[in-house]
Amino acid sequence: MKKYVSIKAVLFCAAMVLFCGACGGRQTAEEATEKNPEEEQIKRVVIGAERLLEPAYFPLVKGKNVALVTNHTGLLPDGRHLVDVLHENKDVELKLLFGPEHGIRGEEDNHVADGKDNSTGLPVVSLYGKVRKPTPEMLEGIDVILFDIQDVGARFYTYIATMSHVLEAAAEAGIPYVVLDRPNAIGGKYVDGPVGEKQLQPIVGVDQLPVVHGMTVGELAHMFNEERGNEGLPKAALTVVKMENYQRDMWFDETGLPWVKPSPNMLTLTTAALYPMTCLLEGTNVSEARGTLHPFEHIGAPWIDGEVLRKKMSSYKLPGVTFAASSFVPESVVDGIEIYPPKFLGEACFSAQITLKEREAFESAKAAVYMLDALKELYPDELEWKEKRMDGLWKTQAVRTQLLEGVSPAEIIGGWQEGLAFFKARRLSCLLY
Repeated sequence: MKKYVSIKAVLFCAAMVLFCGACGGRQTAEEATEKNPEEEQIKRVVIGAERLLEPAYFPLVKGKNVALVTNHTGLLPDGRHLVDVLHENKDVELKLLFGPEHGIRGEEDNHVADGKDNSTGLPVVSLYGKVRKPTPEMLEGIDVILFDIQDVGARFYTYIATMSHVLEAAAEAGIPYVVLDRPNAIGGKYVDGPVGEKQLQPIVGVDQLPVVHGMTVGELAHMFNEERGNEGLPKAALTVVKMENYQRDMWFDETGLPWVKPSPNMLTLTTAALYPMTCLLEGTNVSEARGTLHPFEHIGAPWIDGEVLRKKMSSYKLPGVTFAASSFVPESVVDGIEIYPPKFLGEACFSAQITLKEREAFESAKAAVYMLDALKELYPDELEWKEKRMDGLWKTQAVRTQLLEGVSPAEIIGGWQEGLAFFKARRLSCLLY
């Protein structure tokens, strides 16, 4: 159960978080907490990357040849990047960087090539191009692999797949793997969606996760590794450097950490909250408003009547969200970054815009089914299904085929409950917080 504090206490704590962020120290925040015990439950979260530099964990990298999987989110709260911190440390030999989708500095919105890090000159190997899993040749001479990337909490956000591929490579190569944990941006309570065609089997990778998994990247690594053992696969010598002061019901804006957009189209925490719903539009010819400053907050196309769609979506009475008729024009550059060409580039799209009113009540995976049902019913001639992409996002063809057969959203959602219950039971034993 959540604890509530007075408005005065919240304002006081917010001020202290800002002050501590400016001075870069934990001690001041701790002293402030001692002055007001009511604020103890909302101290700033200390991430795994910070704790790696503490005496208890630094031996994991001291005197070692290190490979680091990271991107632009691998920042310490004081603004320093972990790449730079380790590169400058005389007791660490940082040899190699692995980059996920969007690149090591998060400025690319397509497949990424190998290269060099502009800041340090270190070689960068892309794990979002022809290669998704490090090869034995890439890992020659490496003593330990670190992973430090901020995830958002949806199965199809690709960073956790990268984490899983590297875990597999580390297990096969016999190289220790250290995951520096960070918060689940959209909280660790809500878990929902189908778990794919391989339900009721060991959960060794992302294909068996529901759409919203409710786990941190460290917890996922722990789950995948344990389940590999259950499947008779090689396990990694895994260490998860846990966070301090983290609670499962925290959303990112409750951690005291600075928001860094995890990818070019993940601009805000609201974007992340709606993403598990509207990302499913990638499996259709309807735009999710990529190419705007409000991606994943719209359901739109040139042939949509925004008011008609608003009424339909509102009729479902989905908890936590409201809808308004709106419009947008996708562009090729957003927030200073050239993005992968969005649907309907330069065309006026009419939409139902989503407003997140009560994020704790919002059920994004269920809402996605109702959204697709509305589009199928209102626009049977205009709506196109990209079958491979749609089924890949759900990890099952059942949702799409049932919608086309006229099965109600409630029945479709009911059909994924057995697999979801199996996942939740396995998940429970792997939670670290």
